[in-house]
Amino acid sequence: MNQLTSKLYRIVVPKFIRKRILAKQLPVAILDYYDGRNEPPSVEIQQALNFLKKNPLAIFPYDFQNEYHAEDIEVFDDREKGMRYVLQDGKRLYFKKRWGKRKIRDLYNLLKKEQDIRSPHRYLTQEFRFEEGEVLVDVGAAEGNLALSVVEKASELILFEANKDWIAPLEATFEPWKDKVKIVQKFVSDVTNDTNTTLDDYLSLDDSSVFLKIDVEGAESRLLEGAKRILSAHSPLKVAVCTYHKQNDEKEFTKLLSTYGFRSSHSDGYMLFYFDKKIKAPYFRRGLIRAVKMNENKKSNQ
Repeated sequence: MNQLTSKLYRIVVPKFIRKRILAKQLPVAILDYYDGRNEPPSVEIQQALNFLKKNPLAIFPYDFQNEYHAEDIEVFDDREKGMRYVLQDGKRLYFKKRWGKRKIRDLYNLLKKEQDIRSPHRYLTQEFRFEEGEVLVDVGAAEGNLALSVVEKASELILFEANKDWIAPLEATFEPWKDKVKIVQKFVSDVTNDTNTTLDDYLSLDDSSVFLKIDVEGAESRLLEGAKRILSAHSPLKVAVCTYHKQNDEKEFTKLLSTYGFRSSHSDGYMLFYFDKKIKAPYFRRGLIRAVKMNENKKSNQ
């Protein structure tokens, strides 16, 4: 399908029908692609292929995701704030105004899958932890589920979220910790202007240990370009950066971070990011990279 035909297809065919067509055609294309290869797939990819043979199209193509059910999630009303929330580890996590309970259940169910210990999108592991007293810089905070999970450990939290509709929910969620939480309504990129900032221009960090989480819907490479000072000069520094938005991000970001002295590893398993209209073989992508750079004194003491 050429560019013109593709554009006409999106105009003429309603979105809900396009989704149904994709849900049927993409698994067939993926299975045909791997059946036609001379070399056998890895164990992780074979598990994903086995999942596709038996289940509907899913962004996390592994059996664990079937353990989660949106209808099991309880949503509460805060009439005073005019928002709804769920309880995450006993703490209130608020969602956008006007969002109904069904939409909240569906999103939070996806978030729970996303942060399952078996998920390719899981930020934290037993080895890659958020430690007591660290500073969290959360770029692309959205509803703030990661920040809320570490808020009591953190010495400071800086949450970047450009979508204005998430600001009020974030303020409500982190109201009990407002003295150590800063919410910044800007895009984080490789330029600084009225609506954008670079990390290098915005952050003035001391010798604190920093945990940097990056999930910015495909703009990760521009953000990293605008963070050269932080990446090269600051330590100790941990970086969890999403790599599923574009096919080559995992390789490119791993190479880039290595030039700054980071030790990197990818998450286990693969994601099937079928929301990318440019998705093509080999289809599966790693969810994120976890990278660590320690200061020299800490290295010498190990």
